[in-house]
Amino acid sequence: MRIVVAMSGGVDSSVAAARLARDGHDVIGLSMQLYDQTQGEARFGSCCTVDDLYDARRVARTIGIPHYIVNFERKFQEHVISDFVREYAAGRTPIPCVHCNGDLKFASLVERAQGFGAEAVATGHFAQVDVDESTRRYRLKKGVDRQKDQSYFLFTLTQAQLARARFPVGSLDKAAVREEARRLGLNVAEKKDSQEICFVAAGEHPEFVGARAEMPAGAIRDGDGRVLGRHDGVHRFTIGQRRGLGLATGIPLYVLGIDAGQASVTVGPREALERDTLTASRVNWMSGEAPASPIRASARIRYRHAEAPATITPGGDDTVHVAFDAPQSAVTPGQAVVFYDGDFVLGGGWID
Repeated sequence: MRIVVAMSGGVDSSVAAARLARDGHDVIGLSMQLYDQTQGEARFGSCCTVDDLYDARRVARTIGIPHYIVNFERKFQEHVISDFVREYAAGRTPIPCVHCNGDLKFASLVERAQGFGAEAVATGHFAQVDVDESTRRYRLKKGVDRQKDQSYFLFTLTQAQLARARFPVGSLDKAAVREEARRLGLNVAEKKDSQEICFVAAGEHPEFVGARAEMPAGAIRDGDGRVLGRHDGVHRFTIGQRRGLGLATGIPLYVLGIDAGQASVTVGPREALERDTLTASRVNWMSGEAPASPIRASARIRYRHAEAPATITPGGDDTVHVAFDAPQSAVTPGQAVVFYDGDFVLGGGWID
């Protein structure tokens, strides 16, 4: 089978390509250029930098497969960076990796793969795909390594995309991936993992957003509307935040709400962060169809958040209402809520 492999220059995608080539597939490596590399500007996530592209090319040469670089600068700007800025400007907290993986990598690479005559697209994600024997539909499953599982970031995939998706390292843990890279003599065997946001340094997103959107100053208020302080833009805050509020109140306060329209931030005690319900929109069901009635599932409201039992009630227009059995802390608009049945992803959407 001819398979296109998205090669980021990291150890996971490198081993993914090597395993497919070892199994006799006709493998083509594709690396994505996501931003202008000609200005020498530093990028921060060790993902798709010039050095990463060189690493991917060296790996391809080592395992004996062709390698190409595809320019996705415009699509990366449209689907990832622009959304990142809009969401923060609207008082929401975005997850650029979901948009990059679903809207950009899979959608675009499936299209490119067809141009190469390839039947499938592979990545280095720690996730798995199988087929439900009773329905013959494709299912997205957690990776074996629970600490590295990336199924949360892939909830937007469609049945058509799952049908073509291959995750060759999803059945391995990270230690096994590195050991296989060492055995194969790949130059990336000890390379550090990339951080989640590749285009802005940790903690520097306010400056990044502020340079691209006009962010008015406003008030920081308590739950009764009393002004406790001022801020330089709502893009500097996220739900549950405690540090950096600039308030001297004598008690710990946390961000409870953000109103971008009023340029207002509401703070309060930790216990006020707890919520037992949420609504989500732009919901994608992995089966391709929404359940006809409420279902029981485990819901994860952030990538590193523990899953919690809940009742999921589908609404109209790709929305859901989620009622948790126990209150959850810091439910954050802009983040994803992803629904699981054991190891399988049922679907997910964006928290409103």
